[in-house]
Amino acid sequence: MILKGSQRGGAADLANHLMKDENDHVLVHEVSGFASDNLHDAFKEADALSRGTRCKQFLFSLSINPPADKNLSTEQFIAAIDKAEAKLGLIGQPRAIVFHEKLTAENTEQDAVNRRHAHAVWSRIDTDEMKAIRLSHSKLKLLEVSRELHIEHGIKMPDGLADRSKSDTKAFTFEEWQQAQRFGHDPRERKAAIQDAWAISDNKEAFTHALEERGYVLAKGDKRSFVVLDRDMEVHSLARQIGIKAKDVKARLGDPEGYQGVDDAKAIVASRMIETVSRIETERENQEKKRIEEQRLARQKLVEEQRLLRADAFKRMEEEQRRAANDRQARFRGGVGGLWDKMSGEHMRIQQLNEREAWDALQRDQKRRDELILSQQEERERLRAEHQRAKDAQAQQMTKLEELKARYASEQGKLTEMRERNTRAQNVGLPKSRDGPDRER
Repeated sequence: MILKGSQRGGAADLANHLMKDENDHVLVHEVSGFASDNLHDAFKEADALSRGTRCKQFLFSLSINPPADKNLSTEQFIAAIDKAEAKLGLIGQPRAIVFHEKLTAENTEQDAVNRRHAHAVWSRIDTDEMKAIRLSHSKLKLLEVSRELHIEHGIKMPDGLADRSKSDTKAFTFEEWQQAQRFGHDPRERKAAIQDAWAISDNKEAFTHALEERGYVLAKGDKRSFVVLDRDMEVHSLARQIGIKAKDVKARLGDPEGYQGVDDAKAIVASRMIETVSRIETERENQEKKRIEEQRLARQKLVEEQRLLRADAFKRMEEEQRRAANDRQARFRGGVGGLWDKMSGEHMRIQQLNEREAWDALQRDQKRRDELILSQQEERERLRAEHQRAKDAQAQQMTKLEELKARYASEQGKLTEMRERNTRAQNVGLPKSRDGPDRER
């Protein structure tokens, strides 16, 4: 249960974002405490009230996203919003609640799933005091609420929630890295992430930070426009990604000339990713050492259990053989009766019967021993095969990480070499060297 919140202005932009028709369904569940029951008018009202104060970020926007495999009822969503409202100190403030439903793919190789999430927006303006309610440490408070909700609903807590150091892109686990790689290759997910960062930000500092949290870097392009670089160092036009005009982007972010260029942004991405991949490699190596030791202990335990089981089974077979042998021996009569049996041939018949039964018993027990041995071999083979699959997967993952690291290092080397050439060219007054124009998508 991921809760993301931020203080912001931009009433009209936020209302437009919440009512986007790119979602399969948009439901305005509640608009309360405002004079209007219309989302746009309600936010305009909050804007108007804020003008009687010094507050520029007069709204607090919260999104609640449950895991893909967890369906929450409306009542559970509202309870979560109420919990966050109380923790933030916003009880009694005007608020709006909007539900979104859309088809979202977990990755490009799997079928998309229908997901539902909620947005809640509060006015921060206390109309009695005519001042904004302070929201100190809101991120920490939302983390606490998120942990409580995971426990309450029996949802497995993500590493980034259990350990805050892992919520940063630089602290990706390998699984999170794989997911980020898949999402980064999906244009829909990329646009959604950039649009979300834009919607929750109302100035360049907030937008830059929101992009970095989602793994993107802001830069100026070749045509005095803004671009965004992803983890693959691919360049995308910001205006195209968020679907607005370039002049509207500049109105919020200012002149692109004041921002880093694409080459500098690529160097930043390459440096971050080399650091990230190196750390993930160390993490994977440590995990593999732990897995190997766990596998060794698991095999040792299995062999010990099999030895006990085999010894017990063989002992029982021997006891059965002894009892059967005693029963067969009891068929022979003693004394005069036994002498008569020998003379009449009965003794020979019993002896042959006993020999056949003894042989059959030996064959039966050998088959049982063989079946037990084979069964235990198959158990050990399943364990070995599982270990081999994990070992092969680890080798493939490490190879992929090495390739990624080499790719980023190569790009970093190219950028360094190009800078050195440009520096030398500037010293002798020659034109700057470029590898070609940056493609803005």
